[in-house]
Amino acid sequence: MNENSQQVPGSNPATWERSVLEKLAFEALAEQRRSRRWKVGLGIAWLVFLFLLLFAMLGWIGGKREGSSLEKHTALVELKGVISSDSKASADKIIGALQHAFKDKNTQGVVLRINSPGGSPVQAGYINDEIRRLRAKHKEIPLYVVVQDVCASGGYYVAAAADKIFVDKASIVGSIGVLMDGFGFTGAMEKLGVERRLVTAGENKGFLDPFSAANPEQQKYAKQMVDEIHQQFIKTVKEGRGKRLKETPEMFSGLVWSGEKSVANGLADGLGGLDYVARDIIKAEQIVDFTEEDSFSESLARRLGTSAADTLWSKLLSSTAASGQSLR
Repeated sequence: MNENSQQVPGSNPATWERSVLEKLAFEALAEQRRSRRWKVGLGIAWLVFLFLLLFAMLGWIGGKREGSSLEKHTALVELKGVISSDSKASADKIIGALQHAFKDKNTQGVVLRINSPGGSPVQAGYINDEIRRLRAKHKEIPLYVVVQDVCASGGYYVAAAADKIFVDKASIVGSIGVLMDGFGFTGAMEKLGVERRLVTAGENKGFLDPFSAANPEQQKYAKQMVDEIHQQFIKTVKEGRGKRLKETPEMFSGLVWSGEKSVANGLADGLGGLDYVARDIIKAEQIVDFTEEDSFSESLARRLGTSAADTLWSKLLSSTAASGQSLR
């Protein structure tokens, strides 16, 4: 062995290789452990999510925000947005919340806070009827409406059942009227060369069909039906407001008024917000919210539905833009 091939003490190639292999093996084992922990954690997360989804679908979680207090309080129920059977302002949700609020033994008064442009006269009628029933059953508990930005049409239909209505001076109140709207596409169809082929059993089955020419008899019938519902609306307002109304020819014409003007004409009783009514009118400053919220499954379904609608609308806009058409 020559001098250049002599090994330095401690630098045995076999020892060095074994050390490297051991380090690589340990690193591989550690990586496998980390990977297993990650997979287990991800599996648990998915399992929890699936259980939550199942519970939500069965109605075990979500839903009502349980208002409760050991002290005397003002019960709050929110009515926001368009009143319809599938919205947060549906009769089912509002009525359920009101019933829960009135049943609470520590409720000193109920405030229905409204911010709605209106909606279904049927849903509004259900809520109005239930408010009157609850007021008759719980005579010791007053119900006041507090108006935020808007209380119009169906929103006011609901409000008319309250003991008193409080507004901000700039709130929009009124619109005591009924409408039935739609569109006619016959002119556009002629320009596009589209022929309408409608087959019905019953001469009025295609009532007010937007793709057919206007039928004067059907329009006359629709007007009579709208007038009938309008008279029901007027009767409800008169019964609810009584002698407080200062009727004018415009009151039931569908016009709206500022909150300040609505107090002057008897559509509302005074100016004030939620805190004012709770503190100075009901005399129970603590506010407990009984508003029903969407369950997890309802919220998820609404979000998915909105997302799908947005996607469909985007695709529709893209296709019409490519073909040179406009949807304005």
